[in-house]
Amino acid sequence: MASVARVSRAVIRPARVEDAPDVVALRTLVFPYLVRGVASTRRMIAEPPPGEDWQAWVAEADGRVVGWVSAYRNTQTSTPGVGEIATLHVHPAHRRRGIGATLLDTALDHVRALGSTRVLGHARAESLPFARRHGFTPSRELRYSTLDLRPAPPMPEPPPGVRLLPAAGLDPRRIHRVDAESARDEPGDVPVDALDYDLWRHECWENLGLDREASTVAEVDGELAALSLVKRDGDRMWSDYTGTLPAYRGRGLGRLTKQAALHRAAARGVRTAYTSNDEANAPMLAINARLGYRPVDSQWSCRRTL
Repeated sequence: MASVARVSRAVIRPARVEDAPDVVALRTLVFPYLVRGVASTRRMIAEPPPGEDWQAWVAEADGRVVGWVSAYRNTQTSTPGVGEIATLHVHPAHRRRGIGATLLDTALDHVRALGSTRVLGHARAESLPFARRHGFTPSRELRYSTLDLRPAPPMPEPPPGVRLLPAAGLDPRRIHRVDAESARDEPGDVPVDALDYDLWRHECWENLGLDREASTVAEVDGELAALSLVKRDGDRMWSDYTGTLPAYRGRGLGRLTKQAALHRAAARGVRTAYTSNDEANAPMLAINARLGYRPVDSQWSCRRTL
């Protein structure tokens, strides 16, 4: 039987599909730059990713969702025993009542039960004292940026031998290969070097927010070499990932694919774009600066040994 805890008139319980509208409203209030719509959130709760043992909990007060956290096994890395706690947040009017601590403890119990020996999460700078009190050590800065797509960036002109194609209609296995192989050297606390196709298909290709017409790949002499994926909710979008295969780097393909994806997204009604980058990812930070992104927030990755 799923456990339910009461904290200062709030109930901590497993998330349900019908919570999705409240969950999205709360996330948009606390993290306006995170983009996941109601339909996508419903599916996330109803159909968790395969193999991750993903679970989520909400804090409910007066019939409304006022807090959220999810926890799961990180299966995208070869590093063993890694658990993740994601997007812990509480409505500003309900903070300092023990809700966040109870949500965190619930999530920690879950990753312990999965056999995790370490756990990763993220916190804003003002939440780092809370993270430290609960045994977490700040590690890396993650920078969030936004771009107004009015006016839209122009469609870039690719060099000879390069085609900028929408992801729609392409074999998803070809796109997965570029995503998985280009992410292997992404900076982070653990390497992203085990991105299984089935998990990628569930999380990315079948994500209800993925805009396949705006998502763009660069084809070089018939081979897919780079990609920029777009997930959206109405007129807001999230640049889910932009990457280039190592053999094709240094040719500007990352900027070309991202600019083309932004152009296509704007043509399809997107008005605001968001993205994030590790502080050490100098090439993507430079691309975003050139495209006109401006910083809106930052979070710190945090680590704890279990």
